[in-house]
Amino acid sequence: MKILLFGGAGYIGTHVALAFQERGDTVGIYDNFSSGLRENLLEGSIVYEGDILDRTRLQEVLAQKWDAVVHLAAFKAAGESMTRPEKYAQNNITGSLNLITECVAAGVKNFVLSSSAAVYGEPVYLPIDEQHPTNPENYYGYTKLAIERHLQWFDTLKGLKFAALRYFNAAGYDPEGKMTGLEHSPANLIPVVMEAAVGKREALKIFGDDYDTEDGTGVRDYVHVTDLADAHVRAVDYLVKNQKSLTVNLGSESGLSVLEILEASRKISGQKIPAEFTGRRPGDPAKLVATSKMANSLLGWYPKYSSLDSIIASTWNVYHRHFPGH
Repeated sequence: MKILLFGGAGYIGTHVALAFQERGDTVGIYDNFSSGLRENLLEGSIVYEGDILDRTRLQEVLAQKWDAVVHLAAFKAAGESMTRPEKYAQNNITGSLNLITECVAAGVKNFVLSSSAAVYGEPVYLPIDEQHPTNPENYYGYTKLAIERHLQWFDTLKGLKFAALRYFNAAGYDPEGKMTGLEHSPANLIPVVMEAAVGKREALKIFGDDYDTEDGTGVRDYVHVTDLADAHVRAVDYLVKNQKSLTVNLGSESGLSVLEILEASRKISGQKIPAEFTGRRPGDPAKLVATSKMANSLLGWYPKYSSLDSIIASTWNVYHRHFPGH
């Protein structure tokens, strides 16, 4: 098949590209390289530089006839979305609507959306399933929910079939070491821990030690990026075969606390990794854990690489390669 990835040069996008390419698909990557990594572009990919706000460029590239589109081109920093909502509105909502409408015009039948557990907000119950109320606590989560709802309408009105993949916390690197580019200015916990391990940060800041969890620190569901990439391949196959839309959670179904991540990172890296406690951040729930039973049953998807040791070791391997003195 011919698969076009928007935002395909980003951290998750490059792993998704690898998964499609490894099974023999033709992969196109469309990216504006504002945060995408040129060093992770795979030989054999067709690369298009462009922005999802540029409708003329979208039309040119979509005219190449694609079997499916995967949309990963979004800003994703939840904190920034609360101080710069206009940036997120323009890119995530306006850009996505541009992409959806141009896909329909170009005759694209299958659309996979990189969505997020941020659509749920504060958990009402755990584990979170797809029927959980959607009440985002940050503007980023709202943009993802808005795109999902636009897709539901375009399915009903125009027949565009979509898979909305609600990721929990993406982490890790390709276990075979094919992806080695580091994210610029990461905001997620595990790369921040690694930056503290290699001396790029003075210390890890732990936001809150008084949550209602076993060790007092926040608990999250971490899913390996290679497992996420596998889900995108399965989602495209599901859409092509069934011509039916779906919305599924992608999580490991187990929660890891900040201190568990820190201790495993110290053990695997052999580094001391200084850390200091600071106050809670507003809007941070104590615990977020998914159930992925729907992805299990509809896609046959099960995480294979999402153990704590696998996530930390695959990440440390990449950071250690960039900072060999540690």
